[in-house]
Amino acid sequence: MLTYHPDPNLNQRNVLGTSLSSCCFDPITGYYRNGFCHTGQQDVGQHTVCAKMTSEFLNFSAKTGNDLITPVPEYGFPGLKPGDYWCICALRWLDALDHEMAPKIKLEACHESLLDLVDIETLKKYAL
Repeated sequence: MLTYHPDPNLNQRNVLGTSLSSCCFDPITGYYRNGFCHTGQQDVGQHTVCAKMTSEFLNFSAKTGNDLITPVPEYGFPGLKPGDYWCICALRWLDALDHEMAPKIKLEACHESLLDLVDIETLKKYAL
C-alpha cells in the first residue's frame, strides 16, 4: 500500500486552472490513496484522470491489461463497478478515447498535467 506524502501535492491544480478537487473517497482513490488525482515523480502511470467507471470502460481496461474489476484485498483494492469514480492513468484514458470507450470525467478533479497530453476542448466533451 502506498503512503501519502502531502508535501509534493500541495497546491496542485486541475485542468481548469483552479485548485484540484477530490475525485472519490468511497472507494478511496488516487495514486496516494487520498481521494485526489494528485501526482508526483513516483507516479509513473500519471493517475491524473478522475473518471466515472462504466461497464464498457472496465471491460476494455481488463482486456487491455489492467483489471480494475477484480478486488485485490492485500493491496486494499476493492474492485470497481460502474458508477464508481477512480483516478485512472492518463494514457489508459487516451487509449480508451481512441477506441471510443472513454468514460466521462470530473474536470475539477483531473490534474492539470493531463493538458500535456490532450486539449481542454476534448476534455470538455467528456465532462460530467
